[in-house]
Amino acid sequence: MTESSPPTDLPLPDPELPRREPVFNLPTPVIAVILFMVGLYLAQAYVLSNPLANWIDREFGFIPARYVYPLGLSDLSWLWSPLSYSFIHGSMEHLVFNCLWLACFATPVTLRIGTARTALFWVASAVASAAVFAAIHWGEVQLVIGASGVISAYMGAACRFAFPPRTLRFSRRPVHAFPLLGIGQVLSSSTAVSFLLVWLAGNVIVALGLPIFGDMTAAIAWEAHIGGLLFGFFAFPLFDRTPLPEPAPQVNDL
Repeated sequence: MTESSPPTDLPLPDPELPRREPVFNLPTPVIAVILFMVGLYLAQAYVLSNPLANWIDREFGFIPARYVYPLGLSDLSWLWSPLSYSFIHGSMEHLVFNCLWLACFATPVTLRIGTARTALFWVASAVASAAVFAAIHWGEVQLVIGASGVISAYMGAACRFAFPPRTLRFSRRPVHAFPLLGIGQVLSSSTAVSFLLVWLAGNVIVALGLPIFGDMTAAIAWEAHIGGLLFGFFAFPLFDRTPLPEPAPQVNDL
């Protein structure tokens, strides 16, 4: 077999033209988490028996009442449920909604801090979201499941770098490589403040019990959402690393 060379008379691509980026460019850890959550939901909904599916909810969902009893009178689910609840979903709508938002906000954070730090961030934000919910509903028998609190943490984290100052908005950097912003810089950005206000308004509406979308037959743990957002916004610098350097400008010799 012989190798063929491209005809020399064909035009070569212009290096100055913008490159076409893929529509879907999710990092492998984000894809893996989405596939795991989808597989778990499908198994509970269509494969496992109802008693077994309900046992998974109880055993791995977060319940504040677990923490008011002496450890000797309870099983070990108090240990893993502050994390495991974040992978379980109660309806297809809940799952699809969370997967879409996870793809949007976990992608830039994961590209910025890498797989290991992303895993630590997920664990910490899940625990923080559950802790806020437990503090407000201490000792209550309420089941919390879903990744919404963690996704809210990713939203809060993205606010610390995804809304750069005006001087950097036309930079050639990818979004995840913008410098970390201080709290004052974020709050001085009209785009960031508008995003946070819309998000907060949605959670206030949910807290008041008003349906704004979808199936409202199950209560929404808005307290965990707020806990996750606050954790992501204020604690993200602990997980951050040095962003990518600014691309060097193109130099043309005359």
